[in-house]
Amino acid sequence: MKLQQLRYLVEVAKQGLNVSEAAETLHTSQPGISKQIRLLEDELGIQVFIRNGKRVVAVSEPGKQVLRIAERILREAKNLKRVGEEFASEAEGSLIIATTHTQARYALPETIRAFRQHYPNVRLQLKQGNPTQICDMVVAGEADFAIATEGILLYKELAALPCHSWNRSVVAPHGHPLTELNRPITLADIGAYPIITYDTAFTGRTRINHAFEQAGVTPNLVLTAIDTDVIKTYVGIGLGVGIIASMGYEPERDRDLAALDASHLFEPSITKIGIRKDAYLRGFAYTFIELFAPHLTRAKVDEAILAGQQP
Repeated sequence: MKLQQLRYLVEVAKQGLNVSEAAETLHTSQPGISKQIRLLEDELGIQVFIRNGKRVVAVSEPGKQVLRIAERILREAKNLKRVGEEFASEAEGSLIIATTHTQARYALPETIRAFRQHYPNVRLQLKQGNPTQICDMVVAGEADFAIATEGILLYKELAALPCHSWNRSVVAPHGHPLTELNRPITLADIGAYPIITYDTAFTGRTRINHAFEQAGVTPNLVLTAIDTDVIKTYVGIGLGVGIIASMGYEPERDRDLAALDASHLFEPSITKIGIRKDAYLRGFAYTFIELFAPHLTRAKVDEAILAGQQP
């Protein structure tokens, strides 16, 4: 049994049972993948994939268990490699962070700047997506950890580490009636105007929905987006008022907009880091986490991962 055979198995499953696409991704030949998978099946004495002629059409029941074990073995092989890299070159390597647009655009720049000063030879990569997509990246081993508000707690494979608490602001053009109020805004005030805010999967949107429901106000949502900058753009052209993460308002850049504190209207949301419970993190990954959330020391991160592994 070879690790390469396990890689072939996992990649074929990942590509929706398309052997050609798996071969292209792995930069090898389709016949080579098919041959190695058959050799592995012969060694195991089971059929992992069900075939119709030469075409793979399904995963057998024992094959599902084989795939789960193969994925775990490949993750552990990657962890072994990282152990060697850690001691061979402590300040070099790569760190892949999966995150949402709002975190990448507003929450992470200072952390990334400081990290680059500490580790100029570490290749840093940001992969963006919605919360489900970025959590899937971490589960699949395509990223070292995820940073998001939503989604992480839904994945049993991930340990969730709370980082920051944040809330929301309402943005509107200068001179808008909401900006002329001489009192804190209410949900009824906001609900009187068209609203632009985040898509349902993003940036604490569930908190927004819950607040309006509790107040008995039906919001007039005219546009939703995954990107804070898009929301501000359409607020700026008069399409409605925006509800955004307060960190997304930048007075110097957003001179055409006024921001109204709405933290009294919505429950705070918590940004979290999601790490695989069986992950091996290199030293510089711990540094990045602590730069982003100073209370998350290496000991506390290890404690959270260990707690997640316990039944």
